[in-house]
Amino acid sequence: MPLTDPQQTRQRVHVRRIVVEGYQREDGLLEFDAMLEDVKDVDYPLASGARKAGDPVHQMKVRVTLDPAFTIVHAQACSDWVPYPDGCETIAPRYRELEGLNLLNDFRRKVGELFGDVRGCSHLSELLLSLPTAAIQTYATFQRDNQDQGEKPFQLDRCHALDTKSTTVKKYYPKWHRERAGSA
Repeated sequence: MPLTDPQQTRQRVHVRRIVVEGYQREDGLLEFDAMLEDVKDVDYPLASGARKAGDPVHQMKVRVTLDPAFTIVHAQACSDWVPYPDGCETIAPRYRELEGLNLLNDFRRKVGELFGDVRGCSHLSELLLSLPTAAIQTYATFQRDNQDQGEKPFQLDRCHALDTKSTTVKKYYPKWHRERAGSA
């Protein structure tokens, strides 16, 4: 069901784009290029100087390489457009500390611990939060989603629709469906 029509006349003034692209490398590893970009539709005054409408206020990028277990084996970050030159972009090298983290093992909490507040860039850190689900979707490209491999499919019990007690699981993954307590 789509959103309802706006109730008031409005003019767009800001766009945030988050793009994550997943690649399979020739060595079999997965690599992700992610970008967060903020653009104003109006001229924007900043302490560092006015930003023209259409020019990015922020444009941050991250590249991570994953092994088959979703562990980051290489990470890099850069900030191509920043509101405070010679300040914002200086934190990017710190994001190499992502190496060794696993996207499926408490990744979002660990990002907060490593890069929260002044320990990182809020925009780069926010961008990182998109990586776990993007990695899962990229990996899913190579598998049938309900293929029986003898163990519970990874995606079950990770979202509302795929709760093992749901009608969705009963329909598409009947082997893994569980009745709700008190159901007959």
